[in-house]
Amino acid sequence: MSELFVTGFELMLLGMGIVFVFLSLLVVMLRGMSAFALRIGGPALLNAPASPRLIAQPQPDQQTAAPVAAVVGAAVARYRAARRI
Repeated sequence: MSELFVTGFELMLLGMGIVFVFLSLLVVMLRGMSAFALRIGGPALLNAPASPRLIAQPQPDQQTAAPVAAVVGAAVARYRAARRI
């Protein structure tokens, strides 16, 4: 093999090693933070219900819902007529 392939292979192994060490460190840190949170919050943290969504879902207005439904229905009818579905 040429010198260029050997250098490329060494660089590849170095990069893969760095990524492996980084991901391993990330896993260890996440497990440590989880253990710390359980120690602070206690068992009540495990049994706590999920918080409801804080984003309000918009309710369709009856004055705008009907025209929008009519436009969508007309678009679907036009598409089906053009495609002969």
